[in-house]
Order: sequence, then C-alpha cells, then structure tokens
Amino acid sequence: MAMSQCDVIDFSALERELQVAVESERRHQRENDAKLRAVCQRASYDQFRDLVLACHMKPLEKKDKDGALRKQPWNPVAPSNK
Repeated sequence: MAMSQCDVIDFSALERELQVAVESERRHQRENDAKLRAVCQRASYDQFRDLVLACHMKPLEKKDKDGALRKQPWNPVAPSNK
C-alpha cells in the first residue's frame, strides 16, 4: 500500500502549532490571574484594564537598575552626550 501526500505528517508544522497553543494558554492564564487579583483588590475599571494589559510585564531585578549597562538606550534617536 503506497503512502499518499495526505498521510505524511509535517512535524515542524505540528511543533509550530503546539508552540502557538502553549503561548496562548500561558497568556490566557496570566490574564485570568491578573483579573482575579484586580477583583480581589476592588480595582476600578481603568485599574482593572491596566492590570490585565500589563500582566505580561515582569518587575525589574536589582541588577537591572543599579549600575548595569543598558543594551537599549531609552531614546535611540537622541544624540549621545559622550
């Protein structure tokens, strides 16, 4: 019995689809957690919305703010003072 093109599994496509599904689930979970925190805090609608929109952000660590060199300048268009 010969194998047709329809029977061939595209593993790279399956992996991409899995990665998209995993990231979608992570995003859903982050947003849901943020919504629950906002409700517990009795946030206003604007605060609720801001908490959900910013839920993907992570707090800075001490090494990120104390004397560490920045890889990306805040305003790459502005002339350097060096």
